Amino acid sequence: MTGPDSPTPQGAPKITWRRLAERDFPLLRQWLLQPHVARWWNHETSPEAVARDFGPAARGDEPSEDLLMLLDGEPFGLVQRCRFADYPEYLAELVDQAEVPAGAVSIDYLIGDPRRAGRGLGTLMLRAVIEATWSDHPDATAMLVPVHVGNTASWRALEKAGMRRIADVDLEPDNPVDDRAHHLYRIDRPAEQP
Repeated sequence: MTGPDSPTPQGAPKITWRRLAERDFPLLRQWLLQPHVARWWNHETSPEAVARDFGPAARGDEPSEDLLMLLDGEPFGLVQRCRFADYPEYLAELVDQAEVPAGAVSIDYLIGDPRRAGRGLGTLMLRAVIEATWSDHPDATAMLVPVHVGNTASWRALEKAGMRRIADVDLEPDNPVDDRAHHLYRIDRPAEQP
């Protein structure tokens, strides 16, 4: 799987992706250890924990997609993409607080390489994945992304990528040091062009 092959302006970075593979786990583990990632992902980082949590998607045993993001062919980030319908507990936590249309998908994401963080790549990455979602998942009606209110860089990247804040919701945080306050962002499938 690769990203969209639309032409990029001269000198603009080319963002593509492929499925995360088991051979990528050492790199992913390094990223999860980075302070700017660990703050929001709060993930166990032992090799066993990374294999346990990312192995099923890498092998195709789980319906989510873990996408290794590449900048001019070099790994720099990760996007996890899933359908709400495939994760009923995730859907149940949200559905009483906001409209979740049938066919809605969600993403989680990180810029793992600290040299690439804070340079606008998050916005480019999100735009590319949002655009590709409509063709990769023809039944996807909308994308909804909850993000902790304190993660300003993350929700600003969503806004710059074209998503709009539709609600404030109360959700279990990824990091137990945080409260339950999240913003919910949404973008709908574009209308078909005549």
